Amino acid sequence: MSAAAISRSQVGVDGVRLGLTRRRDPWWVQPGAVFVGLAAFVVYVTWAGLQGRYYRFGPYLSPFYSPELWGSPEAWFGAAPPWWYPQWLRFSPAVFILWIPAGFRLTCYYNRGAYYKAFWADPPNCAVGEPRKSYWGENYFPLLLQNIHRYFMYLAVLLVLVLLDDVWHALWFTNAAGHLRFGIGVGTLVITLDVALVAAYTFGCHSLRHVCGGRLDCLAGRPVRAALYDCTSGLNRRHMAWFWVSLAWVGFSDLYVRLCAMGVWTDWRIL
Repeated sequence: MSAAAISRSQVGVDGVRLGLTRRRDPWWVQPGAVFVGLAAFVVYVTWAGLQGRYYRFGPYLSPFYSPELWGSPEAWFGAAPPWWYPQWLRFSPAVFILWIPAGFRLTCYYNRGAYYKAFWADPPNCAVGEPRKSYWGENYFPLLLQNIHRYFMYLAVLLVLVLLDDVWHALWFTNAAGHLRFGIGVGTLVITLDVALVAAYTFGCHSLRHVCGGRLDCLAGRPVRAALYDCTSGLNRRHMAWFWVSLAWVGFSDLYVRLCAMGVWTDWRIL
């Protein structure tokens, strides 16, 4: 009898007992680590995104605020919010940016399975009892909205292009005479690595692989689509790793820019 069948036989017909299982391995470690990691990131990004301060240092821009809508002369609308923006709304400009990567990651196929286990215990792990009697899947509201992942994917790809522009700006420093000069600082490397990791996670998306394949069952005789499909498949094989590494690094990138802007850290110039 399988572990799942044993678990079901223990549960019985009257209901489900949370955590009931015959597994002897530490099955709670993975969902517990996911819970701690995601909860810590959500708390930090919420705090940092609502600050509205210390998100730019020289040519460096925090990825939480990219593209920069307002707050500096380099922003889209300049140093101040646009005239049509309600002044009584004291939200940080990051609020109008973060919903794109948040929606993309929240509806990610891997992440859905991860936080379903960690936060909802649905189920806590394989062959472990969960606190519900029925399975609805994602056919009902609000989980039906998970199907919009593809549309967030399109926006996430555009956001990668915006982040690439931030890398370009991170290569130009203002000297004492007020002129721009090419250079490389530690922050340049931090931001560049952030874009590389975010791009690896984004371009390894399951939905993007499906789009690159042309939504076909057979790619024989279609070399361009086959090449794109194989390329995204190579990244998709490590999709979980790209998710976590890019999540951690994008948080560190914001922290680096923030602490440099606050004068806590010094950005060492390499070139």
